[in-house]
Amino acid sequence: MNRLLQDFSARLQGHQDAVCLSLYQPTHRAMAGRQQDALRFRNLVDQLEASLRREYAQRDVAPWIKPFRALADDAGFWRGPMRDGLAVLGSAELFRVFHLQRSVPELAVVAESFHVKPLIRILQSADRYHVLGIDRERIRLFEGNRDQLDEVELPTGFPRTSRDVLGEQDHQRYVGAWASRAGQAGVLHGAGSDSDIVDSAMERFFRAVDQAILQEYSRPSGRPLLLAGLPENLARFRAFSRNPFVLEAAIHVHPDTLAPEVLREQAWRAIEPGYLARLRGLVESFQAGYAHELGDSDVAKVARSAVAGRVATLLVDADRHVPGRLDPASGAIEPDTLRRPDVDDLLDDIAQQVLAGGGQVIVVPTERMPTDTGLAAIYRF
Repeated sequence: MNRLLQDFSARLQGHQDAVCLSLYQPTHRAMAGRQQDALRFRNLVDQLEASLRREYAQRDVAPWIKPFRALADDAGFWRGPMRDGLAVLGSAELFRVFHLQRSVPELAVVAESFHVKPLIRILQSADRYHVLGIDRERIRLFEGNRDQLDEVELPTGFPRTSRDVLGEQDHQRYVGAWASRAGQAGVLHGAGSDSDIVDSAMERFFRAVDQAILQEYSRPSGRPLLLAGLPENLARFRAFSRNPFVLEAAIHVHPDTLAPEVLREQAWRAIEPGYLARLRGLVESFQAGYAHELGDSDVAKVARSAVAGRVATLLVDADRHVPGRLDPASGAIEPDTLRRPDVDDLLDDIAQQVLAGGGQVIVVPTERMPTDTGLAAIYRF
């Protein structure tokens, strides 16, 4: 399965092609709903093909649709693990499949760029966070929002265990020293006191984990990192950590001892105060900017400002669609309908322009948006 966090910036953001196909649908975690999911997917692929045929000959349509049809026929895929939503993006250059941790509305769009607002919400919603479970020999990483918490499948080469970092020989010395220090006699290890060996090994392991998490997850996503584990292990990890996204709050038991739903509840209880404070701060910043002509909610004005690189922060309504096209050169907008194959969502296009200009995009629940136009922009100048 493709990794959304790594793929979004590298391949998807701002991707342009003559034809970009974007398919989104809700899916079921339970096996009972998989047949319905597969049927729904086929219907959406039919919609993509019908949209393409209005503009292109069949011989041109077939290569674009082929990988979507192949996925529809892949019985193993539909029997495999699912989450709450599915995103499938395809063009002449690439084909990507992402399981999403949040349900998404059904959508099949053909345009000159990918429809990525649902992915922006997954990546940049204010309620997203990571949980790092830590013990002295291994780690587990989770990603979550207010509703779900799932374990992350760490990539090959990631320091999951102390053996990965120390190597077999030093790992055995570490295990032996730990057992000896705990009072288990008869375990042999090399020179140096048990405490020195344990302290050195834990430092190497925790520093490697901290650096990898920061580089691969925290820095690219900007999400807060909540630690979970025994207090003594968390204290050691904090002593070596250089990750600015680590929170002061923590869960003082290891995730292995908690049921998944209990872990999610405890994580969200720790995350929610910061989430609400961040949303309040964003809304207040917009209101202050708007009062001094450093903010706007008019779609046409914000579109021009986004293309000009003026937008520092863009709040986007999670459930709002404004059909039309954005001219990426002038910022002019052309309202239209999503039924046409070359038309996407204006809010989506504006968000991509803000990201391309180095601004941040935060997808916000409708009830917490400070405007009713679907967006709120805070300008740099």
